Amino acid sequence: MGLLVVCASACGYALAGRGNALPADIRTIGIPDLVNESISPDIDRVLTSALRAEFQGKGRYVVQPQATGVDAVLTGRVTAVTVEPLAFTQEGQGQRYQVIVTAAIEFRDVRRDQVLWSNPSFQARDEYAITTGTTANDPAALFRQDANAVDRLARSFARTVVTSIFEAF
Repeated sequence: MGLLVVCASACGYALAGRGNALPADIRTIGIPDLVNESISPDIDRVLTSALRAEFQGKGRYVVQPQATGVDAVLTGRVTAVTVEPLAFTQEGQGQRYQVIVTAAIEFRDVRRDQVLWSNPSFQARDEYAITTGTTANDPAALFRQDANAVDRLARSFARTVVTSIFEAF
């Protein structure tokens, strides 16, 4: 068993989510408000807050709300929020939906003027059940009805972005 552990560590295996591909001199990260190009009001605010919290949770970075006076900056645009029905009632009404947030995200080393990670079509998804048929496919109405779905989506969005940056995917 000990030989297996030694072999696994020597072969370069590591647990996902534990890497950090960022330059060691990056200490302060600017995360200005995301730009919202979608039809969902406030989604930019919720996602920005989740991104800041996720970076702060890493412990070794100071997160600032501006893009100036920092070592690196994370910028982004929420380009779309779509809602797709996944399940229907016997009456044909939507019962379970999937919400998809699409964003263009870039993480830049300010001092070196170098993009460290970017994804022009990053997506995060979440599913939720709906209790009434009044929201149809309107993301804004959906978000008003199910704040928990928005919070889950924002946390998942932020966790995936930050993990991708750290692991340089």
